[in-house]
Amino acid sequence: MFQMKSVEMVHWDFWQRLSVPLDAQIVTIIGPNGSGKTTLLDAMRTLLAIKCSGKRDYKRYVRNNREAFAFLRGVVDNPRRLSGGLYPTPFFPIVSETVTLLCRIRKQGGDWVRHYAILEGDVSLEEAEGRAQWLGVQEYRRQLEVAGLTSAVAEVLALEQGDTDKLTEYSPRQLLDLVFQVFGDKDVLDNYQRARDEQKATELELEALTRQEEALEARAETMRARANRYVEWRQLAERIELIRDQALPVLSHLDARAGFASLWQGYRSQLRALRVAEKEHGDSLDLVQKLLQAEQSAAEAREAAETQRQHLQDQFVALKAEVAAVQGQLKERDRLQALAGKQYGEDAGALAQKLAALRADSEAVRDALRAMKQQRSEMSQHVEALEIGRGRAPDEVRQFRAALDEANIRHCMLSEIVEVLDAGWQGAVEALLRPYRHVVLLERAEDRRAAWQLAERLRYRHFLVHEREQAPKARPGSVLEVLRFSAAAPDWLYRQLGQVTRVENVAAAEQVDGDWITREGYFRERRGARHIGVAPHEYAFGEGARQSRLLALRESLRQLNQQVLAHEERLVALSAEAAALAEYLGGMDAIAALDARSEEFAALAQQLLGLQEAVARLGGQLAEAQQEKSAADQRYSDARLAHDRVCQREQDGLAQLAALRGQVDGSRRQVRRLLLELREGAARLPDGALAPARVEALLDEYDSAADARHQLNYLQERLQSGDWETDETVLSLKDKLLDDLAQLAREHQRRQQEVDRASALTGDARAAYINKLRATVRAYGQNVRRLGELAGIGVEVELPQLENDDAVLAQAGLALRFNFDQKGMMGMNDGEASGGQQVMKSLILLIALMMDEANPSGFVFIDEPFAHLDIFNIDRVAGFLKATEAQYLITTPNTHNINIFAPSELTLATRKKRPGEVWAPPILQTRRRVDGRSEHAEGER
Repeated sequence: MFQMKSVEMVHWDFWQRLSVPLDAQIVTIIGPNGSGKTTLLDAMRTLLAIKCSGKRDYKRYVRNNREAFAFLRGVVDNPRRLSGGLYPTPFFPIVSETVTLLCRIRKQGGDWVRHYAILEGDVSLEEAEGRAQWLGVQEYRRQLEVAGLTSAVAEVLALEQGDTDKLTEYSPRQLLDLVFQVFGDKDVLDNYQRARDEQKATELELEALTRQEEALEARAETMRARANRYVEWRQLAERIELIRDQALPVLSHLDARAGFASLWQGYRSQLRALRVAEKEHGDSLDLVQKLLQAEQSAAEAREAAETQRQHLQDQFVALKAEVAAVQGQLKERDRLQALAGKQYGEDAGALAQKLAALRADSEAVRDALRAMKQQRSEMSQHVEALEIGRGRAPDEVRQFRAALDEANIRHCMLSEIVEVLDAGWQGAVEALLRPYRHVVLLERAEDRRAAWQLAERLRYRHFLVHEREQAPKARPGSVLEVLRFSAAAPDWLYRQLGQVTRVENVAAAEQVDGDWITREGYFRERRGARHIGVAPHEYAFGEGARQSRLLALRESLRQLNQQVLAHEERLVALSAEAAALAEYLGGMDAIAALDARSEEFAALAQQLLGLQEAVARLGGQLAEAQQEKSAADQRYSDARLAHDRVCQREQDGLAQLAALRGQVDGSRRQVRRLLLELREGAARLPDGALAPARVEALLDEYDSAADARHQLNYLQERLQSGDWETDETVLSLKDKLLDDLAQLAREHQRRQQEVDRASALTGDARAAYINKLRATVRAYGQNVRRLGELAGIGVEVELPQLENDDAVLAQAGLALRFNFDQKGMMGMNDGEASGGQQVMKSLILLIALMMDEANPSGFVFIDEPFAHLDIFNIDRVAGFLKATEAQYLITTPNTHNINIFAPSELTLATRKKRPGEVWAPPILQTRRRVDGRSEHAEGER
């Protein structure tokens, strides 16, 4: 390291221009407090680009003189290094013995700015201005570090006043770092650490590169998936286009041809079925005509039989009347004979009472006869109504229907639309439908509210139904199967009749699960079984019901006629007896009357015999006529029923024929249309589309056009519902990302190899440098022990354990112990040393840093090192300083003992600025000259 020779200050603090020599090993700066001792040291610190003491800085000093600029010029030596090497002198390539250091401070942009220069030789300030190449602070510090003024030495030179013993407060780790800094090893270690940090940073970069590679790989994978979706989308689109434009038309044409063949066969079958149906319908028409003729013949025969019966009945009635008249006259004979055979003399009062009784009986018989005749008249009207196809309804039904007709509400009765196709089941049907014989069916649903109001007013007890449906297909074996409805009926009626099964008897019902009914009307439902049969004269549904009621009414009418005849005969007898009794009472002579009328009575008896024979003969003829009339009625009923059934079958056949004709016409139009479509489709197909090889390949791949269409729909649905890529650029993006990923992987591998190699080289180099560190620590320990011997202080150095390991190096420290006056070892800052001992320890530690065998020079700023020393220790420190080779610039107040000047070769005395003066007085100089035993002191400005 270099040493100071002189320093020149221009406009520094309150010094206008001052040059101070420093060419001595020990320079003592003395003066009162505030006279500028620290100011002089701060000037040298600023010249060396070191921070000033305390909270001061260079700007404080240049502001005080109120000048626009300031200069600091220092002359230092440039000794040759004993080791030589690439840098033989501290300021190489300057090789002259002296070097000028220059600092220029001036205002720039409102602030003070420093610039530095290094010149060869001792160059004056005026000459240096024209030759200087000004440097920045950092560049200047870098060159001074090369010259030996390291950052660690700069920290030592910047110690504040009274802080000479600061080094003793360093921990072993801090002291070891300071040693490495001063000897240059710290930079190497920092470089190694920086290399390690750079390696870690590079590893972090590699990790970031790895993450980037992973992210890029994820992006590439995503892009690959997108590209795959695009490829799949394009394949789907091409597949759809192939099926839609090539396969489907051909397969549709083939299916259409197959469908046409099947349709043609179906058309031929329908045509054959139509011809058969037309023939059957013709046969049905012929049969209908024949049955109609048979029905008309039966009707004519019935009318003839009825005419014959009525004629015979009239003759019979007339003859019976004659017989009754004759018998009445003969009864007079018998009465007279009875009277003639009696003895007269009975009480006339009793005979009068008997006459009154006979007359009362006659009146009662006459009333009964009148009621019977009224009943016979009504029954005759009912028979006439049934004979012309109309029944007689109850009064409440007739009144309600009249009210509906008056309100213009179109309707019909349920009994009017039901026909029983099998007369054997008439009784079962009547039994089930008896509760519904007077159900009213409305033709229009909008009339229901008006009909309900009428039914509510007239208290009509039967159902009014406006919801009607056509009859469904009957279940085989059900009651609904033997019925035919000429109009729509309620749906609930269909269901009820459809769920009841017809059985011949109860024994046959054992295999039936559900409701059933026998021919006689024994009915089983969910609640149980009971007989609900209806008498034949109460039948109400269909032609069979009409015929049954008609036969029953005729039989009732016949019986009623017999009763009327019997009552008439009794009335005649009672009247005659009453008349005879009246005559008897009148005093007539019965014997005389009998004798007088004997011839008359004989003629009447003879006439009665002839009339009775005629009555018997006419009765037989009337019975035969009645039987013939009943047979004619039955034949007419059977002919009408057969005609109705055949008509129904003819109507069904006609509907079936119409349906077949519609099917044939539709099939014919469909055949024509499909044939035209086949021709047009074949014309639209490209050439070779129907080639056998092509067709065979399509049939191997697809079963039919429906299969192809199903696949087409599936592919189209998949194409529409899927998340597809439709941009072709994803392929190029995928390729680019894959290329980028490959390049990044190669770069990552290359950099990883470089990092691994650099890490290995750095570790090996630091392992090799550990020996240099051990040598540095040993050299410093030797310097400390040597200085301790010079100062008469025992020093023990505990060398650290240095290994090529970050943890070991981070924990390593340099521990020192000192022995003053043979009082035992003490640590660096354990509180056992006095203030002077602390100063001695600090000086030993400080000066040991400057002892470099290769570069033994150097200088040290020591601000008031004798502040805590007694006279003996001052001399001791002075002797110690003289024994070293370094340059010392020492400050001390002028109140100390004169022994402080004993080691000084050059003494600089600072003085305070006088009041009223602008500039401070110059520094006084006293240099020790050794000539024999005389000493000379002089002062210089």
